[in-house]
Amino acid sequence: MTERSRQGNIGAVAGLVLAGGRSSRFGSEKALALLAGIPLLTRLVSELFEVCEAVAVSAAPKSGAAALARSMGVEAPADDPVHPRGPLAGVAAGLAWARGRGFDRLVTLPCDTPLVGYSEILALLTGIGDASAAYAATADGPQPLCAVWRTGLESGLSLRLAAGEHPSVRQFHAEIAAVEVMFNDPAPFRNANTPEALLALEAGIDGALPFPDQ
Repeated sequence: MTERSRQGNIGAVAGLVLAGGRSSRFGSEKALALLAGIPLLTRLVSELFEVCEAVAVSAAPKSGAAALARSMGVEAPADDPVHPRGPLAGVAAGLAWARGRGFDRLVTLPCDTPLVGYSEILALLTGIGDASAAYAATADGPQPLCAVWRTGLESGLSLRLAAGEHPSVRQFHAEIAAVEVMFNDPAPFRNANTPEALLALEAGIDGALPFPDQ
């Protein structure tokens, strides 16, 4: 358990960065894009390690994101090839990975939310209570992949995906009665899903966003 997770009294938990999307709107791999000189993937892996005992990256096996994960000593569990392509396939692979290592909760963060940090992760872990999952929401709307999941969800989700279904993440949250954790400040959840959005994040922080732990 990390020192900060001890302070938060959240127990052992695993983390997963979701970096398996096509990045079609970005034009190149978002996970490798730089914010204040640091890849988005590197930032989120580091933030998750502030809370989590183990961290993995969901990415295509031959992608740059998977290569960067391996260079950091982080596993990159592949999606089950029989599952339809989509974010829940990455979640299912992460749940299987975390469950196989004895964790009962998995925190997921998409690679294009680089400002999410320790405070937001801790709030999600606190907010889940006895629910099967919890996800972030702000006045701007829900952030369904900024979430914490019980790893026991993996079997049912994998069976559903193997049957060819891939519901929206929001629909799946509703079906499993996930709880919404409201955040007053939407800024940490600002999305960098296009080059223009990333430039706006960079401008908003004046290039001075510190690397975690600096």
